[in-house]
Amino acid sequence: MLIIAQALAMLGVALAVALAGTGSAIGIGYVGQVASGILREDPGKFGKMMLLVALPGTQGIYGFVVGFLLMNKLNLIGGGANIEWSMGLGLQGLAAGLPIALAGLFSAIHQGKVCASGSSLVAKQPDAMGKALILGVFVEFYAVLGLLVSIFLINGMQV
Repeated sequence: MLIIAQALAMLGVALAVALAGTGSAIGIGYVGQVASGILREDPGKFGKMMLLVALPGTQGIYGFVVGFLLMNKLNLIGGGANIEWSMGLGLQGLAAGLPIALAGLFSAIHQGKVCASGSSLVAKQPDAMGKALILGVFVEFYAVLGLLVSIFLINGMQV
């Protein structure tokens, strides 16, 4: 029972980090491809492209933060010592990682698409950078909600 409970909690950590990070990698890939083409034609737009390329990477950071907070809460970094493990605790750990795992995965992918389109906009209209960023940030909002719910669930865990 102890091993299964710990494994469930570790699965919550792994999903938070892996899925949010995967979404970020895919999202950055989308916008990075478009930005590279734009920079081939106009290297002077590097600063603007860098911001749009970096934006989908935040979900991976959020997933890492949740993974760290969850490991810290459950003392998994120290091997789970001084924790009274139960199936309920393991399931709480799994559940706490899921909001940012799923919100991070999907929002980063779609944010990458929005930022790729925004890069094309900025290539033609450099003054539209603010508009392109705002559109990308709208997608970010849902990743932030996933982050907050995961943090609230971690704080509410009965350890």
